[in-house]
Amino acid sequence: MQQPRALRNWVLCMSAATAWGVVEAQQAPPTPRRAPSSSALTELQRQVAEQAREIEALKQSMAQQESRYGELERSLAENRNASDRATAAATAATVAVDSRPVVSAPPRAIQVGQAPSQDARLNVAPLFEQPGILTPKGSMVLEPSLQYAYSSSNQVALVGYTIIPSLLIGLVDVRQVKQNTLTSALTGRFGITNRFEIEARVPYVYRSNSTVSREIFTGSAIDNVFETSGRSLGDAEVTARYQLNEGDASTPYMIGTLRFKSRTGKDPFEVVTDCVTRCVGNTTGTGLPLDLPTGSGFYTLQPGLTWLFPSDPVVFFGSFSYAHNFKRSNVSREVRDGAREFLGDFKAGDILGMNFGMGLALNDKSSFSIGVDLNSVGRVKQNGLPVPGSVRTQLATLMLGYSYRYDAKRTVNISVGAGLTRDTPDLTLTARIPFSF
Repeated sequence: MQQPRALRNWVLCMSAATAWGVVEAQQAPPTPRRAPSSSALTELQRQVAEQAREIEALKQSMAQQESRYGELERSLAENRNASDRATAAATAATVAVDSRPVVSAPPRAIQVGQAPSQDARLNVAPLFEQPGILTPKGSMVLEPSLQYAYSSSNQVALVGYTIIPSLLIGLVDVRQVKQNTLTSALTGRFGITNRFEIEARVPYVYRSNSTVSREIFTGSAIDNVFETSGRSLGDAEVTARYQLNEGDASTPYMIGTLRFKSRTGKDPFEVVTDCVTRCVGNTTGTGLPLDLPTGSGFYTLQPGLTWLFPSDPVVFFGSFSYAHNFKRSNVSREVRDGAREFLGDFKAGDILGMNFGMGLALNDKSSFSIGVDLNSVGRVKQNGLPVPGSVRTQLATLMLGYSYRYDAKRTVNISVGAGLTRDTPDLTLTARIPFSF
């Protein structure tokens, strides 16, 4: 029992000592804090200044990021607008310029910093038979078209001699010729590669002529009307095109073309002529064909070069071409009584052509084009010599066109042509509706 008591006393003593220590600690005055040294203060100031510099650098970085973000937004908006306009104004003709109409493509979203793909097609209202950027690989375009052309001309022949400028002794032969031509055609294009395509075109032609005249050497004072017409398959043709380069903002797209035209249509030597025996020196008959040809009668090979230069929202285009007509030998024609008139060797004049124009985007679906088509036709030769009365002919046409993209695979193209020279058709109306597959 003593041991627990001693232990209890020891605990009481230790508790008292601890309590006394706490009281002394509470009564003892607090130890004063030492002021920071000058070196510590300098270090704090340095750290504050460094943090201030870091904050300022962060502010500048944020301002730069905001400026760059604004530039990216503006660039994205510009690219989106350019893409919308490019789908309406920026092909190839496919417009020319041996030319085929351009096939529209749906607008594409262009990401900032990413170049548009090279197979994007330029889309302008086609004036000539001219392409935009060629048909993509494995794709096919089927294009029905309808064209109407009207032309009129007056011919005056004075047969006799004059005593004074106001007095004529002889006959006056006055002829008015009205020509109407309606051509429907089906054209197909297929992309062999993204830079090479082939095309085939098969036309069907209907023609009608009305000639108002007083027959020469008859002394008649009455106008006679001679009407004739013809309808048949026209001259089928095949064309190959190859894109020579990759165009960009400073370089036009260059497209080489090679066209071959056949003689599938009825040629001028196959129709019956209104003569009794011979037209040359014959005083009876009109000398006109009883039905009209629907083809040229000559094989033709035509190389050409087409260029298209997009400059948003406009596409400039043009082409140069040379058509060579191959000579025909031992040609003859049939006259009215069934006899044949031997003509010998015949060669139609070669044709040097060019055209140029521009297409303007009106919105993301439609565009408007204007252009000029020029052709210089050489003289016709018979047996190596120019045919009497045959001269070089200059043809010029002012073209206006409108294109509307109905949907991603269909486009409606309409063009109007006005003749600028007397030998050019007065009016030409053309409608095309290409379908993409």
